[in-house]
Amino acid sequence: MDYQELGQQVALLRKQQKLTQQQLADYCGLSRATLNALENGRPGDVGTRKLIKILDILGYELRLREKSPFPTLEELRDAQR
Repeated sequence: MDYQELGQQVALLRKQQKLTQQQLADYCGLSRATLNALENGRPGDVGTRKLIKILDILGYELRLREKSPFPTLEELRDAQR
């Protein structure tokens, strides 16, 4: 997943929870401009700690997993599009 995809996922999750960018930014202690940059695939001032905080508020977590030589189900679905 690259920053563009990550930003799209954050935007989708935020909208599903009926939060504005400003509301989520306030909950995270970020500026709306920083959150907007993330949602638009521009990492800029968004470090790991800020990303973890955003995901935590949205009910998700950042995880590392061992790299597999096989594609994930998500990757296979994306390849079919």
